[in-house]
Amino acid sequence: MSQPGNKRALLMAAVMMLVGAAAQAEELGIQLYSLRNQLAEDVPTTFAQVQDWGLEVVEGGGALYGLPVDEYRDALEENGLELVSVDTSFDELRDNPIAVVYKARYFGAEFATFYWIPHDADKGFTIDDVNAAVKVMNEAGKLLKANGITLQYHPHGFEFLPWEDGTLIDPLITGVTEAQFQMDVFWVKQGGMDPVALLKKYPGRFTSLHLKDREHGTPNSTNGRADDETNVTLGDGDVGIAAVVAEARRQGIRYFFIEDESSRVMRQVPASIEYLGTLPRN
Repeated sequence: MSQPGNKRALLMAAVMMLVGAAAQAEELGIQLYSLRNQLAEDVPTTFAQVQDWGLEVVEGGGALYGLPVDEYRDALEENGLELVSVDTSFDELRDNPIAVVYKARYFGAEFATFYWIPHDADKGFTIDDVNAAVKVMNEAGKLLKANGITLQYHPHGFEFLPWEDGTLIDPLITGVTEAQFQMDVFWVKQGGMDPVALLKKYPGRFTSLHLKDREHGTPNSTNGRADDETNVTLGDGDVGIAAVVAEARRQGIRYFFIEDESSRVMRQVPASIEYLGTLPRN
């Protein structure tokens, strides 16, 4: 059994292998929602664990887990963690986008990311929902951009319902001119799409990735819902993580955020980091 120091050294080596040369400016981090249960118990200790895994960038900030915002930011800084993307919502972007600017600037984040476009669950996602989202994303994205922040939208699978010769993700991506997109490779796969093909179809439109793998045999869905326990260690599932990372590197995508929503997160994340360290660089 590895000693704690040796284990941390292995993880650090894996992170450095993923990052590679400084010229690539590639960074591996974690979406803090992965650690929601641990953060609810002890924020500083959880941040220390992230640091111990060798990670220096995180995404989140939507929940402060009972801490005043100053203490939350201090805990990040004390553990050497940079919050590069703050969480927001469609409603906040529509109704109070300047608040998103203030939040991102407070944390020094370069991105603000939202994860859901409201729509009628019974009716399903429609072109009307796409058009409403395009309007909000362009208006809010323009304001954020003027303040040095990039707005990202993170699809959840319902955007892959059929539309004309493709799916509803097509008019969404082509209609948005003032914001970008974050690809969660699990949700692309869950919605019945190929993450690599989507990256190739829209080069330059995905500015960060959520790396999350899916248990073999998991049925697809286009309602944005899936069992958290189908999240498996990177490389063990059916998403094709190696091919996704290779294409993302080819496109120069900078930020790779591990996300693991399963109850096994504390043992799966370090295993996922080690797996990423084994991937060849082109």
